[in-house]
Amino acid sequence: MIKIKTTNRYDITPFRSFMTIVLSLFAALMVISIIFLIVGVNPIYAITEIFSGSFGSVYGFKETVTKAIPLILIGTGLTLAFRAKFWNIGAEGQLLMGAIFATWAGLHFGQKLPPVLIVPLIFLAGFIGGAFWGIIPAILKIKYSINEVISTLMLNYICAEFLTMLIVGPWKGKARFGFPGTNNLPDSAILGLIPGSRIHYATLTLALIFAVVLCVIIYKTRFGYETRVVGENPDAGKYAGINFLKTTLILMAVSGGLAGVAGVGEVAGIHHYLGYPASISSGYGFTAIIVAWLAKLNPVYTIISGLFFAGILVGGDAIQISLGLPAATVDIVNGTLLIFLIMGDYFLNHKIFIQFSNKSRI
Repeated sequence: MIKIKTTNRYDITPFRSFMTIVLSLFAALMVISIIFLIVGVNPIYAITEIFSGSFGSVYGFKETVTKAIPLILIGTGLTLAFRAKFWNIGAEGQLLMGAIFATWAGLHFGQKLPPVLIVPLIFLAGFIGGAFWGIIPAILKIKYSINEVISTLMLNYICAEFLTMLIVGPWKGKARFGFPGTNNLPDSAILGLIPGSRIHYATLTLALIFAVVLCVIIYKTRFGYETRVVGENPDAGKYAGINFLKTTLILMAVSGGLAGVAGVGEVAGIHHYLGYPASISSGYGFTAIIVAWLAKLNPVYTIISGLFFAGILVGGDAIQISLGLPAATVDIVNGTLLIFLIMGDYFLNHKIFIQFSNKSRI
């Protein structure tokens, strides 16, 4: 008779943690290679094409940085929520709600205010929009014990349909020639770009600042300590007098708000108008979950992991053209990486024992 038992592991060292990530990524790449072989593609060539397409040229690297901006912002916010064991799967909707609020502010005040005022205003509006959409599941969980995975996931679809309703209905722009979408934002509300690229430097700067600031908050402030306690030992948190409602509302406001800021960057920096949800976000809210996990829930590390997964997104576009692979290829790669990172994290924190027994039961 075989029995499998698990116990918590307490001898976790930085080296062991680092090697777990390396081995998890290696195992994921092996599985991804098998998938490429099944569809008749040389895995070495395909993986090389992915990273050469994103990091092997100046153009590819600039596109990688462009896609890394929303991933860093959202991933940074998710590290805070995940540390409190609040599984925010709704960053996609929070990004879209931030884009909606920013578009409204830009269209209504863009012609009345100079860029020095309207740009901070649309960022503030985007943060408020994302925070608002993030607070809803927090209230549902604390007050009514509704599972946050379900509520945040469902809110994604609600927001996407709400956005679609706006662009085909009351917000449909006259300059769109009958196609869904709002009018273009005024020039004063358009974010500046690094010359020769699509990198909107204001949002990039905010992403880097938020990553550092949130790292300091998590590890050096009372709120960060309360967040970690809420996630690691809720009973101890209650005994210590931590206000769960207040802490959860704040962390979800920040997490959703940063996703909303990412939505501002996509609308005011890339598209310049509000269009269909799929065009505003290329699944950034879901990809950022893997970004946060690879970063080991450290906001600063999301800068590195954000660039890594942005490279996969850009490289995935490249192999669609060069190898004729479907767009779902990137989703398969990202999903495989997430599964193995979660598995690696489990084995990092748990010891597995296999017991063999010769006794038989009648």
